[in-house]
Amino acid sequence: MKILVSGGAGYIGSHVALELSRQGFEPVILDNLSKGHRQAVRAGKLIEGNMGDGQLVREILAREKIEIAVHLSAFSLVGESVREPAKYFQNNIANSLSLLDSMVACGVKKFVFSSTAAVYGEPETVPITEDHPKRPQNPYGFSKLAYEGILEAYDRAYGLKYISLRYFNAAGADVEVEIGEDHQPESHLIPIILQTALGLRKSLELYGTDYTTPDGTCIRDYIHVSDLARAHLLAIEALKQGTESKIFNLGNGQGYSNRQVIETAQRVTGAKIDIKESPRRPGDPAVLVASADRIKAELGWSPKYPQLEEIIASAWRWHKKHPHGYNS
Repeated sequence: MKILVSGGAGYIGSHVALELSRQGFEPVILDNLSKGHRQAVRAGKLIEGNMGDGQLVREILAREKIEIAVHLSAFSLVGESVREPAKYFQNNIANSLSLLDSMVACGVKKFVFSSTAAVYGEPETVPITEDHPKRPQNPYGFSKLAYEGILEAYDRAYGLKYISLRYFNAAGADVEVEIGEDHQPESHLIPIILQTALGLRKSLELYGTDYTTPDGTCIRDYIHVSDLARAHLLAIEALKQGTESKIFNLGNGQGYSNRQVIETAQRVTGAKIDIKESPRRPGDPAVLVASADRIKAELGWSPKYPQLEEIIASAWRWHKKHPHGYNS
């Protein structure tokens, strides 16, 4: 079975495409390489292009006989979304809507969506369940929530069945194949810490030390990227079996503060991380921790790498071999 993976040259997308290939699927990757890396594609066919190009997408869907699409082509920087909301609405809503229209036109009606915990905003209760109120605090989270609403409408109108996976914080690297996390510029905490440990940065900028948390820094739920990728396989199998549309959180259910992440990384790397404390970034909630009970109960998912130390250790192995990312 051939599966379209939009954004399949990116960090998460490349791991999803690799896992698809391992399980006997044929990933067809559509990526404009604005954020992704050609070197990250270790499985499947790469087609360079934009998901908003309806003619191209329809040609791919028909020529490759695509049966299911996995959509991971979103812009995802919270701070940038606050500064440039139009960029996020154009890509995460308008271009993504074009992808759906191409699918409907070609009769492809099974869809896995890369969503986010940012749809919830500042949580009222922790851990966060899928039924928690949605009050996104930034345009990135709003764009994802809006698209989930579009998916619901397309299900009702066109019979498009979808599974939306609300990611918490993906981290780590594949333990067997040399793909990992390489963003330009890098904005995620763990790779920035590891770059600092490698001497590529003089210090780590710690945003926000006055949150209402035990040590004053943000608390996040980290999930190994390979565990996240396996959840996409389970979502695909459920859609193949005729499931109704569903939404699932994807996290480990345990939160770590930014300071705890730094301390764990120091143990893993043996390096002392110099910290520069800075004000909060706009749009960052204090605590985001998942309840993954629903996906465990309904799809049988469970994390293979639940411990923060092993998540960071897998990332550290990759960064040591690729200190300058895929350009190393």
